[in-house]
Amino acid sequence: MIILATKKNSIKTYEEAIAVSKMAGDLNLESNAYNPLSAIYLKQKNIEKAYELIDRSITIKKQTNDIRGLAFGFYGRGKIYLAQKRFKDAEDDLIASINIHQEMGETLGLGMAWHRLAFLYVEMGQLEKAKDILKRCLKHSTDYHLIMVTFKCYYLYYQIYKLENDTVRALQYLELYFKEKETVINTQTLKVIENYEMITKMESLKKEAQVQLEKAEIIEKKNHAERVALVKQEFLSTMSHEIRTPLNAIITIASLLADKTDKEEQELIEALRFASNNLLLLVNDILDFSKLEAGKARLEARPGNFKLLLENIKKTYESLAREKGLKLNLKIDDGIAESYKIDETKLAQILGNLITNAIKFTYHGSVAIEIEKLTGGPNEDELRFKIIDTGIGIDESFLDSIFESFSQPQSVTTKKQAGSGLGLAIVKKLVALHGSTIMVNSTLNKGSSFYFDIRLVKSNSPDKTLLKYPDGLHSKTVLLAEDNLINALVITKLLGNWKVIVEHTKNGLDAVEKSKQKTFDFILMDIHMPEMDGFEATKHILTPGNPNSKTPIFALTADVTAENNEEYSGYFNGFLRKPIEFDKLYDALINNIPV
Repeated sequence: MIILATKKNSIKTYEEAIAVSKMAGDLNLESNAYNPLSAIYLKQKNIEKAYELIDRSITIKKQTNDIRGLAFGFYGRGKIYLAQKRFKDAEDDLIASINIHQEMGETLGLGMAWHRLAFLYVEMGQLEKAKDILKRCLKHSTDYHLIMVTFKCYYLYYQIYKLENDTVRALQYLELYFKEKETVINTQTLKVIENYEMITKMESLKKEAQVQLEKAEIIEKKNHAERVALVKQEFLSTMSHEIRTPLNAIITIASLLADKTDKEEQELIEALRFASNNLLLLVNDILDFSKLEAGKARLEARPGNFKLLLENIKKTYESLAREKGLKLNLKIDDGIAESYKIDETKLAQILGNLITNAIKFTYHGSVAIEIEKLTGGPNEDELRFKIIDTGIGIDESFLDSIFESFSQPQSVTTKKQAGSGLGLAIVKKLVALHGSTIMVNSTLNKGSSFYFDIRLVKSNSPDKTLLKYPDGLHSKTVLLAEDNLINALVITKLLGNWKVIVEHTKNGLDAVEKSKQKTFDFILMDIHMPEMDGFEATKHILTPGNPNSKTPIFALTADVTAENNEEYSGYFNGFLRKPIEFDKLYDALINNIPV
């Protein structure tokens, strides 16, 4: 019987039949519905569901002693085993089905089982065995006028001889297959088949149209996402430049004035620096998170004094802890090397966020920074970094979400715990960048412990040329391209303290013209400028024939997205962020003095 309803309707029909059978308590009727339903799921490649249903049918047939029905059950399960390439199991079930059908005198079931067994042997590559079974099957189907089985046998013969490269016999059986299909099947049956094929074709066309529609939607979503990403990138570029540029002036001026004022004024300047740095940290959190989200962040590991870095990190946050009456302790295991290849900025950012978070949620006791050596070797060590506090702790239900962006427990989101809610989200991504995972243990009202493990390659101690600023840059010349006059004044003053001679120009076009007039030792190039931006200006300066085509050029920019510009990535000797970090600026210049 050919069912013209869709597979979906067929499934629904059989499921309703099963439900009615269960209500009537008719096990045989229930199991009879499982067989065709299993076959539908097998055609849909849902083998697990198909097997579940046929196995249920066989169990009921054994229970009710329905031997004839059991034969059809074995036949159905044999087809599933065949689909799973479980050839031995399939052979056992099909032979069991054949034996029962022979005993019961079931001609149609016997023909179907013989044909399926022959098909199995073809799949197994046992072609002679397949032909032997097929010969018996064809005789049986001819004797009992089993039309559907007959032309299936012809088609299987065609496939076998094709595999054996016997073209003549293969074509003979293919001709018999078509002839049997055309002449024996009556017109009404053909019409039913044609209608069924038409419905199948319509369903196929419908599915293809749906696929094309889904593809179009995916492409549109991709294009939309790219447009949104571009707008977001442009916004971040503008925001970072517009906010960090005035911050650069405030923080740098405060640093320059720190040693030139009396005690009372120094306290005011220190308050200004503290407020400015807090604002900068908030801006950096947002910008760094966006950069990490976009997958643009990379580790820049260089030889660094590891223990000195940890001491400096402790000193940075000691005053914050002291203001709350807390102790900030640092414990470093014996055997930990003096220096490793590290990305000091990112490691300091991880630890800084964790320490700040610990201090924020601790009101009594202490915060501890512990560095433990887990394993060691001649070239590298695996270290565990731990930040332990005696604070309010974190509820267990919130532990899974604390590393999500903009996440803070509602129970503690008071003015005492202000912040962007990005700190731990950034920590998670930065730790992942190191190939590790941030972990946390916490007990309410007792405290929390955050920890992560990373492998670090040992290195020689880096040159200690910073902080004291010796006269290594005396009389060196710098071309400074900076459109913001306050920033230009601040940078010129800073470089003047190092006895560097500065020539200032306020846009990229003027910078290109000045670069043609004489050779400079260095060029500091702002990115966002009128007339011509820093990228284009640098491109022109590097043109062969320009006196400064080999001069070290550093991007001095408040735009944290600038260094992700792949088109110009090879133009600069480095990117220096605003607000200016004195040590990094000095280090960049002293290590790139033209020979």
